[in-house]
Amino acid sequence: MGYHHIALATRDLNATHKFYTEAMGFELVKGEVAQTEHEGGWAKHLFYDTGGDGLIAFWDLHDDQIGDFDPAISTGAGLPMWVNHVAFHAEPDALTNLRQRWLDQGIDCMEIDHGFCVSIYAVDPNGILVEWCADSRPLNQTDRDEALAMLVDPHPPLGTVPVPVFHQAAVTATVS
Repeated sequence: MGYHHIALATRDLNATHKFYTEAMGFELVKGEVAQTEHEGGWAKHLFYDTGGDGLIAFWDLHDDQIGDFDPAISTGAGLPMWVNHVAFHAEPDALTNLRQRWLDQGIDCMEIDHGFCVSIYAVDPNGILVEWCADSRPLNQTDRDEALAMLVDPHPPLGTVPVPVFHQAAVTATVS
């Protein structure tokens, strides 16, 4: 069973909307506005169709009682950026176009071949690592057996770290 949506907070709704519509190609499909639990506080909840079987939603919070927060789901919690991230399914033949879409938007990205899938990564305006992930082979019983052995092994053998390929967006200087 798939998930319906994942909801995250944003500090800059306009930048978030631009990233998820223009850089990711998602469509804004639903919005809700409701009062928060504090007097005078309110929030927008905006839902974007990811083109698959799920949505991604963002909270735009307007509540002085909530206080300052960092919306980055990893670095905001003191973790490396790669720990908590959001991965979206892509077909293998779409990765080149998706990568170029990011580069055309001025967004640097990184590509990694994990052996069973190939991923490209970028960072959204909230400091959240997002990923397009394309399966390169079906997972099989050997994968399942290795995962179960890894689960129960207190000192599993280290795997080979894949080599990332970095793609830098062209920088266009504007003269004022």
